[in-house]
Amino acid sequence: MATGKGSTGPTKRDRREEARETARRMREEAAKKAKRRKVIVQSSVIVGVIAVLAIIGVVIFTTVGTGGGAAANPKNMASGGILLTAPDKAVSTPAIKSGAQPTPNKMELDGKTAHIQIWLDYQCPYCDQFETTNDDQIKQWLSDGSATLEIHPVAILDSAQNQQYSTRAGAAVSCVANSEPSKFWDVNSALFAKQPDEQTGTGLTNSEILSIFKDAGVDSKAVTDCVNKQTFADFVTNMTADATKNTQLKNPTSGGFGTPTVFVNGERYQGGFTDAAQFAAFKDAAVKDAGSGKTITFPTSN
Repeated sequence: MATGKGSTGPTKRDRREEARETARRMREEAAKKAKRRKVIVQSSVIVGVIAVLAIIGVVIFTTVGTGGGAAANPKNMASGGILLTAPDKAVSTPAIKSGAQPTPNKMELDGKTAHIQIWLDYQCPYCDQFETTNDDQIKQWLSDGSATLEIHPVAILDSAQNQQYSTRAGAAVSCVANSEPSKFWDVNSALFAKQPDEQTGTGLTNSEILSIFKDAGVDSKAVTDCVNKQTFADFVTNMTADATKNTQLKNPTSGGFGTPTVFVNGERYQGGFTDAAQFAAFKDAAVKDAGSGKTITFPTSN
């Protein structure tokens, strides 16, 4: 007869070891499941974040464009420039809508009026030469009604040295166009009279720009806040991009866009910047060449 001593079943010790091993495997399996859940949660969060960023990217892409995008755009510059019909009178227009392109002005040709358009950079020395040379006669033409003047501020001469002066000055005059358009001619002339040296200058500070504006008769809180906040800096950047890619504005000699770019009734001026008589003769010829009874839009949007 078999006795307990001859039994082959597991001992008490074996059962304890088996229990420990089972518990260990259960702990490991639980840990693995917890890890898998953590990875799944993290992956879901990452996917969600990527999806949100993608949506934000689409929104930004569709709302920010070269026509102004989500940037603040000034009133009275729907074409990208301000249109003056007298030294103290500008054509009123709403601001360019978010994401929209500028709308070129239509010019009614009557055989006697010169429609002058200038793309300029306030740091550009050649722009200063043209402005200084022609300032008095253009002002007289505006006063007697024989010309209109459309000024487009752009920024192609920004640098670290001048503290992005081209953009800051363009944004500053856009503040004037937005709030006090009748003073635009005055501040435009005043800025060129105080133009910093392109090679050695550090660009005027916002405070110095505002001081020039004050001397020119612009001293409002609205303009001051606008200049200090650079509200229209992105507008200038967008209009510069529009100008540089517009094939109609490219100089046929250089193949690129530069400042000043000057047109009269849609004809490019390629004469000297320091010869007032030459520009006056070109203006008269452009008026005669264009004739009357027609409407032209220049430049067209690209």
